[in-house]
Amino acid sequence: MTATPAAARVYIGGAVLGAALCALPAPRSGAPWATAALLAAVYAACEVPARGRFPGRDPDGAGPVGAGSFFPVLLTAALLLPPALAALVAVPGALVARVDERPVALRRTWRTARLALATWAAATAARALGGPGAVAAPDLPYALLPALGAGLALTLALAALDGGVLATAERVPPRTAWRGLLGHTLAPHAVHALAGLMMAVLWRSPYGPAAALLVLLPVYVSCWAFGRYHRERAAHQATIRALVQAVELKDEYTRGHSERVGHASVLIARELGMPEEKVEALRFAGILHDIGKLGVPTRVLRKDGPLTPQERAVIELHPEYGHEIVRGIGFLGEARGAILHHHERMDGSGYPYGLKGSQIPEFARVVAVADAFDAMTTTRSYRAGRPAGEALEELERCAGAQFDPRMVRGLVRALERYGPPARWNVSAEPVRERVRARAP
Repeated sequence: MTATPAAARVYIGGAVLGAALCALPAPRSGAPWATAALLAAVYAACEVPARGRFPGRDPDGAGPVGAGSFFPVLLTAALLLPPALAALVAVPGALVARVDERPVALRRTWRTARLALATWAAATAARALGGPGAVAAPDLPYALLPALGAGLALTLALAALDGGVLATAERVPPRTAWRGLLGHTLAPHAVHALAGLMMAVLWRSPYGPAAALLVLLPVYVSCWAFGRYHRERAAHQATIRALVQAVELKDEYTRGHSERVGHASVLIARELGMPEEKVEALRFAGILHDIGKLGVPTRVLRKDGPLTPQERAVIELHPEYGHEIVRGIGFLGEARGAILHHHERMDGSGYPYGLKGSQIPEFARVVAVADAFDAMTTTRSYRAGRPAGEALEELERCAGAQFDPRMVRGLVRALERYGPPARWNVSAEPVRERVRARAP
């Protein structure tokens, strides 16, 4: 949101106004302000490590252990306090939270309004389901209902608000702005709701607030582990980006090609029902399949027109160069085999080792199809790209000899279902014509 669109500013202003109206009845509610103040201080304390070098922050500045993840505190407020006062509990923590991207003030304002509105929604749902009474005299099966209701309301509110800001500030198409937001957060927020219920019950018990705060310890540990995972994943992504950029600087044709092959590999993998961890590894394989071109002379890579036999022999070394480059990158796993063998052919006439059939790793057979499709549909200096339908027909013609028929069918089904992504600059119409032609 560096240059924030006017629609986003209006949207954020509406969120701020909504949060203010939600909190407006708090002074007249006769609510327990001491409880609200203590919960607000606890939530703010959870966000403080993001502001400097504290035990919860990595030495390299990668971020706090649990900043923004201590929703059990907000859900405790939703179960213990009236909605207007619960909304205020989120405000101090949101105001002190770390913001790395500009405009800082606008982003901080948005996050504050967002959390206040979501907490108000959670408290409203909990109160409608008898939350305060269930916590005061806990009956576990009955108390679960307001707690889970609060967690669901929090999830729905955050998903609705986040989708709106994606549509207005990031200009994400409205039909996709909300896609996946609810599904990705529903399970974690349900766990947060149960932790919030434990905190609320202990808060009202003879053990008091001090015992309730002990619930945050396992939450802190889980956030630390989750944060470590995401930082490691971000490091992997940065490694991949650096390698791809190095190839793109050397070979203009590779610019965009690697990303498209990675995307096509994912389409095939999902069509074949591969587990998600394999899908991610295949994406890496597709993106990095040409990394070995770093070892090929630039004059050969950028040559216009057909290659001489000697130049082709040099080009055909790039799978082995690529395998050597990524040999020590452990997280790539099976992707390394795809980088080495994506030019093998099912009949054994490929390179570098002349493997055939099932000897060729599965990942390599997927990437080979994705690579060939993008190569055929991309315009080069010495030839025009083929239409998508024609490229698919060529893949089907070569299935069994050059390509694995199962992988070809996977790509055909995926493109018939979704059409080529816009980033491929390929018309979807030839694909749809093929579908219509196949229809009885």
